[in-house]
Amino acid sequence: MKKTILILGLAFLWMTQHVVAQEVKSISKQEVIAKVKERNHTLKIAKKNTLLAKGDYKQSNAVFLPNISVSHTAMSTTNPLAAFGFKLNQEILVESDFNPAFLNDPRKINDFVTKVEIQQPILNFDGFHQRKAAKAKLDATRLQSERTEDYINLEVQKAYMQLQLAYKTVNVLEKAQITALENKRIATDNLKQGYLQKSDVLAVEVRVTEIDNQLQYAKSNILNASNYLSVLMNDTTYELLKPSDSLTVDPSTISLDELSENRKDIKAMQAATSAYQQMYKADKMSFMPRLNAFGTYELHDDDIFKGDAKGYLIGAELKWSIFEGSKRSGKLQKSKAEYEKSKFELEQYKATSKMGLYKAQRDFQDAINNLQLSKLGLEQSSEALRIRTNRFKQGLEKTTDLLMSETQYAQKQLEYYGAIFKHNYALAYVQFLTKK
Repeated sequence: MKKTILILGLAFLWMTQHVVAQEVKSISKQEVIAKVKERNHTLKIAKKNTLLAKGDYKQSNAVFLPNISVSHTAMSTTNPLAAFGFKLNQEILVESDFNPAFLNDPRKINDFVTKVEIQQPILNFDGFHQRKAAKAKLDATRLQSERTEDYINLEVQKAYMQLQLAYKTVNVLEKAQITALENKRIATDNLKQGYLQKSDVLAVEVRVTEIDNQLQYAKSNILNASNYLSVLMNDTTYELLKPSDSLTVDPSTISLDELSENRKDIKAMQAATSAYQQMYKADKMSFMPRLNAFGTYELHDDDIFKGDAKGYLIGAELKWSIFEGSKRSGKLQKSKAEYEKSKFELEQYKATSKMGLYKAQRDFQDAINNLQLSKLGLEQSSEALRIRTNRFKQGLEKTTDLLMSETQYAQKQLEYYGAIFKHNYALAYVQFLTKK
C-alpha cells in the first residue's frame, strides 16, 4: 500500500514539474483569428456544406441540357424476326433472303451496333421550380456558412479574453500571496516579541493557505483556456499559450438598433423558406405534361467497329401522367406542409432573435455600470488596505482587520478584471447580433 502511494506521489510530482516546465508561447488575438480561419474544422465543414449545395444546384442544369450517351453492342441470333431485322439494318438484304426456307430457318447472323442517343428536355415545368429550389438552398447554405464564420470569430474573442482573464487572476493572486507571506513574517515577529497571540498568526497562515489553493485553481484555468484556443485553431500540440495583448476596456460603443433582416442567418432562413416554396410549386407542376425531344444515330455492321450501314431517328414526346395512385397528391400535401412550417419557423426565429438582441443590449448597459462600480470599489479597497497595512506594521491594527482588507482588495481586483471581461464580451456579442 505504501509502495503504491509512493509511486502515485512520484507520478504526480513528475506531472506537476512537466506542466511547470512547459514552454509558454506568446500569441496575439490576430494570430489566433488567422489560424482559426485557416484550420478550424467547423469552418471547413461549413464550406463543404456549401460545396454540397452547389453540387445539387449544378445537377439541376439537367432541366436545360441534353443527355448524350454512346454505346457499342454486339449481338448474334438465329431468331427469324431478329435475323431479318439485322440484315435490314446492315443494308445487306437481297432477293434470296425472301425465300421462305431462309426466312423460317435463317443462319446465324452477327450485328455490331454503335449507337449515339440524345434526349433533350424542352418543357419540364416541375424541373424549373426544382432548379429554383436548389438555387435557394445554395444561397441559404452559403449565408449560413458565412454566419458560422462570424460565430466562430466571436467564440475566438471570448476564448482569448478568458485566457487574458485567467492570467490576470493568477497575477492578482501571486501578488496577494507575496503580501500574505510578508504579513505572515511580520505576524511571526510580533508573536516572538509578545505583541500578538498565537491565534492571530494562525489566522494569517490560514489566509496564506487559501491563496495557495485559489492560485492552483487559477493556474488550471490558464491550461483550460489555452487548450480551448488550441482546439479552435486545430492545434494538436496543445502548447501553453499566453496572450500578448492585455485585458483592457474596449472603448467601442453600440447603437440601439432594431433587428436587421439583412443579418446573414435571417437571410439564410428566408432563403430556406423560398426553397420550400419552390419545391411546393414543383410538386404542383408535376401534374402538367412534359415535352421532351429525342434522337438516335446508329451504325450497323456484321464486323466489329465498322458500321458501313447507318441511320438516324428523331422525334418528340408529349407525356402526361394522369394518375399515379395517391403518390403525387400525398407528396404535394407534404411539400405544402413543409413550406407552411418553414414560414412559421422563420417568424419564430426573427422574434427570438429580436428578443435576444434587446437582452444583449441591456446586458451591455449593465456591464458598463458594473465596470464603473467595480473600478470605484477597487480604488476604495486599495486605499483601505494601504492604511491598514501601515497601521499593522506599527502594531496599531488588528490582524483580522488587515486580513479582511487584503481579502477584500484581492476580491475587488478579480471583480474588476471580471467586469472588464463581461463588458468586452457583451460588446462583442451585440456587435455579432447586429452584424449584417
